Amino acid sequence: MKDLNVILKSIKNKTFLPVYFFHGEESYFIDVAVKALENEVLSEDEKAFNQIITYGKDTSYAEICSLARQFPMMGDKQVIIVKEAQDLKTTEEDSKAFLTYLQNPVESTILVFGHKNKKLDGRKSFGKLLNQKKFSFQSEKLKDFKLVQWITDECKNLNIKTSPNIPNLLAEYLGDDLSRIANELKKLQIILKENEVLDEKLVELHIGISKDYNVFELIKSLGQNNPDQVSKIAHFMGKNSKVNPLVLTLGMLYNFFSNLIIYHAMAGQNPQSVAAEMGINPYFLKDFTIAAKNFNLKSATRIISLLRETDLKGKGLGAQNMSEDELLNELVFKILHIKEIKVLQ
Repeated sequence: MKDLNVILKSIKNKTFLPVYFFHGEESYFIDVAVKALENEVLSEDEKAFNQIITYGKDTSYAEICSLARQFPMMGDKQVIIVKEAQDLKTTEEDSKAFLTYLQNPVESTILVFGHKNKKLDGRKSFGKLLNQKKFSFQSEKLKDFKLVQWITDECKNLNIKTSPNIPNLLAEYLGDDLSRIANELKKLQIILKENEVLDEKLVELHIGISKDYNVFELIKSLGQNNPDQVSKIAHFMGKNSKVNPLVLTLGMLYNFFSNLIIYHAMAGQNPQSVAAEMGINPYFLKDFTIAAKNFNLKSATRIISLLRETDLKGKGLGAQNMSEDELLNELVFKILHIKEIKVLQ
């Protein structure tokens, strides 16, 4: 949600809108905004009289507007929060009632909607009016390439110090479920001692992601051309394919070897420029320096073809029902012997 920080700041400063309609595919940002209004507007004593929380399936727009026109008891504001607002029925009567209210909202009421998992249709009458009044806030799914930066920012907000690779590790293994990631980070915030740095060992201890047997260690060992370590990691990951799905492993390997091609192509240029072109922290350039010695440009290009070949096999094309375990072990063997292996071009 583009305006989330602005919204949270205005709530802290006690500057409120009469209506907030949060909607969109990313429920986490909606939950954060609704929770802030639920917690920050009224004192605990005022909430007993002047805060109403209801759910879309249990009410209607007409009923909500009727409540919103009431005045607060023993206070200046009342807060009405409609959670799961996507379940609200929108009859012609309800739409008319809501439109009428939006034209002249009650100043002493803060009306909040949490409309999750889909955006409001801006072509419909009250969608247009919400936009015109600037009461509408869309929460879009976070783009995959922004996830690592979001985790980095969240760690800073929570004063969690991390090793450079931790945001990547969390993004890879926790996926794009922002609520889950936020919960894990809050748990770590409580557990970590003052000035303690979150590293792989602590992640394994408190979240359960192995510091020794994960796709990052697999890539590192492949880059170092370490067959024994590659074999151990691939065996472990293959036996735990639910935690280490092949499609994610292929994606990470594709990113690494695509970046290795860029590294070769930009040989001799400023390291900061190379890192920026690759979209990585300069800290990780050392891994590519090592990998470049073991895989030249031609080998890296052939590995990309090999990854595509394995992806097709993973989808059942020409794999003779090979398991993910077998496909991963075959793949890493071929990468280590890429100069001897024929791949689809």
